[in-house]
Amino acid sequence: MYMNSGYLHNSMVDFKDKTRPLVVGSCGTYRLYTRPRLPTYRPRGRIDFQILYVAGGKAHFFLDGEDVVVTAGHMVLYQPKEVQKYVYYGVDQTEVFWVHFTGSEVRNILKSYNIPLTGHVFYSGKYPEYQKLFQEMILELQTCRPHYEELLSMMLRQLFILISRHLEQGPRLADYVQNEMEAAIRHFSEYYNTEIIIDEYAAAMHRSTVWFIRSFKQYTGVTPMQYIISLRIQQAQRLLGTSEYNVTEVSSLVGYDNPLYFSRLFKKQTGMSPSEYRKNL
Repeated sequence: MYMNSGYLHNSMVDFKDKTRPLVVGSCGTYRLYTRPRLPTYRPRGRIDFQILYVAGGKAHFFLDGEDVVVTAGHMVLYQPKEVQKYVYYGVDQTEVFWVHFTGSEVRNILKSYNIPLTGHVFYSGKYPEYQKLFQEMILELQTCRPHYEELLSMMLRQLFILISRHLEQGPRLADYVQNEMEAAIRHFSEYYNTEIIIDEYAAAMHRSTVWFIRSFKQYTGVTPMQYIISLRIQQAQRLLGTSEYNVTEVSSLVGYDNPLYFSRLFKKQTGMSPSEYRKNL
């Protein structure tokens, strides 16, 4: 199991803050592969809000007395004092991101972005931008750089904006298209550090390249190659922050034989060179 999380002021205790409009209390992620199950049960709920984003696999939520299977691309919203009971199973290869937040204007902010306050589960699509924002919030909570609390609030608003944008995009893709795009995402996530030729992948799926790229972008918001680059840069960030590999080694591990090209691409994506990124950490 992989887990990564950050907590405001390093405190895992939930809290209510009415002095500011929006406050991020904690943020994290789980990827469940080997552990058989990971349950959560809070019979009295929490005193803050929580959004969970199922990025991969599926999760089981017990809502209104029923076992609801929540698949990738859905979000679950818990409001204060609502019973929280859910479980992730290793066999489902669950990947989940979560954020806890509070503030004096939370409900008005959620309403302004048309995020549903009735019910718990809503479909928001599988978009790498979501994962990137969650990872950035985790990093801010861990590093506590100047003005990070204000930046966290802005990042959470950005997440709300992206959710609102995708909720307003209209009808979902046909089920068979969604299944094919999810299969592509799983393939790219597993083999992101190898040479992936989009034309060859589309042909192997008996699809035209144009159709595949258009459908993938409609499903994720980015092209297949943009998605692969995002995966590579995210993994490079993890390696730079958690290992002693040098830049050339990191470049090779994420799929780039040319470290100079990797460094240019990394800076374009993050605004910093790999060395600067590691130094800031």
